[in-house]
Amino acid sequence: MENVAHSARLLKWYDVHARPLPWRVAPNSNRRADPYHVWLSEIMLQQTVVKTVIPYFETFLQNWPTVHDLADCALEDVLKRWAGLGYYARARNLHACARMVVERYGGVFPTSEKELLALPGIGPYTAAAIRAIAFDQPASVVDGNVERVVARLYALKKPLRDIKVLIRQKAARLTPAKRPGDYAQAMMDLGATVCTPKSPACDRCPVRENCAARQQGCAAALPVRAPKKAKPLRTGTAFLVVRDDGAVLLRQRPAKGLLAKMLEVPATPWCRKPEDGDCFGAPVEASAPVETNWQCVPGFVTHSFTHFDLRLEVRTGRVGQEQPLLHQAFPERCRWVPRRRLAGEALPGVMRKIISYGLGEPL
Repeated sequence: MENVAHSARLLKWYDVHARPLPWRVAPNSNRRADPYHVWLSEIMLQQTVVKTVIPYFETFLQNWPTVHDLADCALEDVLKRWAGLGYYARARNLHACARMVVERYGGVFPTSEKELLALPGIGPYTAAAIRAIAFDQPASVVDGNVERVVARLYALKKPLRDIKVLIRQKAARLTPAKRPGDYAQAMMDLGATVCTPKSPACDRCPVRENCAARQQGCAAALPVRAPKKAKPLRTGTAFLVVRDDGAVLLRQRPAKGLLAKMLEVPATPWCRKPEDGDCFGAPVEASAPVETNWQCVPGFVTHSFTHFDLRLEVRTGRVGQEQPLLHQAFPERCRWVPRRRLAGEALPGVMRKIISYGLGEPL
């Protein structure tokens, strides 16, 4: 494959078919993309599709137009705006990174790979994307879309997990010295809109003449993915408490661990053995945040995390405004939130499911 011809064809296609995205500048433009916009969008796009990210990106810019603004705000405000986007460690790293960029670099993103990699939440992919798109450096940007395109271009038929290094090497050789930012985005767009996981549109591909998988008739079968392992199941009970004035009891999760510092509905620990009648040797009732007449809502709330699936029973209870919290509720981390304000709180998706399920209405 002639690398120069490949990049030329792809860039010519991108000049016409580039997706108009709010963090981009026009292809082949004399302007460079704002590093803050590139960084913010790339963090949000990790394991999340473009359609989902766009409204979050626009909301963040409305609230924090610059990295200085983001660094100056409270983490709780970032978590509130991030709620529903998932993978919440990204939000915590985003805030920490903004502060470091301001404190260490005066609000100007560094251009070197070494300095970028030293920032919270920035790995090799994000560092390469910032260097290429924001600073026009010939960095090779390899995300899931690019992995798929390269695997098909070279008809790489081993499982993806076994050829990631090879794909990065081949992708680096394809990256041109001129317009590397446009090229990186062109490869992403090609994978997202033409060289799709299922039913790739090979007849519309600008580099189809160089694609070994197309020539061999196996494009749709690549890259080869190893069978997914079954996720372990964890179970628990959530206690949705509603006060007489309509406020709902929420609790801040610990500072470290899954969903750190997010708000939650008080619950038992999430057990690994669903056949057990209790969690870690304690009965379910031992985790209740208040004394009340608990009602069990029929059915379960289910949610899938990266490494396990969760199934929760939901119990609801009503209390008066003077009802004390029990010691096991960790009262110092609890607060009552008016129902009208719930939608704007830093509640992860699973907690929104619990509240909607328990209240019988969408949040």
